[in-house]
Amino acid sequence: MAITYVLTQKGNPGNPEAPKKFYAQAKSREEFTFRKLSKEIAEGSTTVSDSDVLAVLNDLTKVLKRHLANGEIVRFGDFGSFQIAITSEGADTAEKFNASLIKGGKVVFRPGIDLKETLAILKYEKAK
Repeated sequence: MAITYVLTQKGNPGNPEAPKKFYAQAKSREEFTFRKLSKEIAEGSTTVSDSDVLAVLNDLTKVLKRHLANGEIVRFGDFGSFQIAITSEGADTAEKFNASLIKGGKVVFRPGIDLKETLAILKYEKAK
């Protein structure tokens, strides 16, 4: 199945006078929930139920949150890794910088080799 996209018209923020251009934007088909994920994983196993998988995934979320908050990179093997990135205002010198200039953080996911290979073979179609 292909990734669907819609077109959005956007201007160039660096040059407001430039003509607007059309860009592709991925359009999700639907949401695949945590519960659906646990059921699908359990279907591939003869030894665990979807409740067992759901419990493990819930614990995984808690552990991931704790280690990210501790400033660690969390690696999930070939799946990929998660880490925190921060944004801040600039200071004229290192001595003038303090933590109040930090504006926030976000979770960064870096796909592993399997997901990178998937990205290389994706097909695309315009949404109807």
